[in-house]
Amino acid sequence: MASSAASSVRPPRPKKEPQALVIPKNAAEEQKLKLERLMKNPDKTVPIPEKMSEWAPRPPPEFVRDVMGSSAGAGSGEFHVYRHLRRREYQRQDYMDAMAEKQKLDAEFQKRLEKNKIAAEEQTAKRRKKRQKLKEKKLLAKKMKLEQKKQKEGPSPSQEQPSSGSEAASGTEEGTRPASSRGGDGVGHGSWLEPGPLCDRGLRKASTGLKGKGATSVSAHFPSQSLTG
Repeated sequence: MASSAASSVRPPRPKKEPQALVIPKNAAEEQKLKLERLMKNPDKTVPIPEKMSEWAPRPPPEFVRDVMGSSAGAGSGEFHVYRHLRRREYQRQDYMDAMAEKQKLDAEFQKRLEKNKIAAEEQTAKRRKKRQKLKEKKLLAKKMKLEQKKQKEGPSPSQEQPSSGSEAASGTEEGTRPASSRGGDGVGHGSWLEPGPLCDRGLRKASTGLKGKGATSVSAHFPSQSLTG
């Protein structure tokens, strides 16, 4: 008995500290006091009220027990019963009208929302297409500007190098070819001493101009060429 009595004794509750009385002056201070009171003991569960269900009229009874017969007379309380029934019927009709109006407004809102969404998507696509065109136009103008700049600057050094090499090769070929193949009489190029029809013609002119004076000297220089032809 003593053990059961000892177990049934509850521990003493902790004493609460005295708090100063604070009277809120506005709604913000009242909300601040409530939050401070909640944060003093954060482990305590806070009851969160659920959303109130929408009012609906009472459904009709499945079985009517107090049915009056056709031969029964109307008592003094029948008018009040009729009045309550009429009031409930009016409430039910008002509820049905309100629900129909709400559904109609919801359907119109959803339709208007879809219409606005489609219009916004079309406007966005139109603006996106416009931005894409402007971007392509800018890129094309930039590309044309770079091409014009390259044309003004001239060929690049990599293109000039092979052209200079080809010119050097053509110059070496012209130096190695004989004077007869290059054209002209070859006088003044150091190759007029080579035998050939042009060289023979030049020797004939020189021999006719120096006949009787320097024929022996010319023939001495060119023993292999016939001065008389």
